[in-house]
Amino acid sequence: MSYSFRQVEMTRVYGFCHYVFRVIFDIAFRGEVVGLENLPKNGAFIIASNHASHLDPPIVGSLIPKQVCFFARKTLWKKGFASWWLDIVGTIPVDRDGGSDVSAIKRVLQALKNDKVIILFPEGTRSPDGNLQSAKPGVGLLACRTAVPVVPARIFGSFDAFGRDGKVHIPTPVTVVYGKPISPADYDDPSAGKERYQRASERIMTHIAALKKPAETVV
Repeated sequence: MSYSFRQVEMTRVYGFCHYVFRVIFDIAFRGEVVGLENLPKNGAFIIASNHASHLDPPIVGSLIPKQVCFFARKTLWKKGFASWWLDIVGTIPVDRDGGSDVSAIKRVLQALKNDKVIILFPEGTRSPDGNLQSAKPGVGLLACRTAVPVVPARIFGSFDAFGRDGKVHIPTPVTVVYGKPISPADYDDPSAGKERYQRASERIMTHIAALKKPAETVV
């Protein structure tokens, strides 16, 4: 395996899935990947991304050369292969609102303590039209509680590739842009009181919205 993927440093099932999803991305959805150099080389961090398609988690995760943890709503844990797979790759079950799920918060803290990466979606659920939606406080809560850098990421094209119509359109280029890390001092305002976590989410979402496709970048 290529060292650039580093599957040998991942658990067996996760490493296999990481490789498979990366191959699928390269063949069926190959767009541009920008800003991987912005990912911290050491220590735990959160990646916060927009969310428009079921493709978003595996695409974002397959481009990162280390094992990451995902969130998924608890209702996805049903008897059979799906539950086994979600557990074996380290997916964290969370209530729909996310912010009041104590067990999920504890698992996030443990994952970050183990130097892992957490991928979160500030919008809370998939966009119904592919456009950016308002941020919800759940991501702000987790970011403020963990006080780790947050890397904003924006996915372009995934809604066209596999949107709400339930149909996969191949080939459709999907581009992912990773921005520079946001420090806790830039997203967290402890003096905001009850609005602290919402404001943190909104600040993170602002950084996501500021990311542009390479062709749209103004020099």
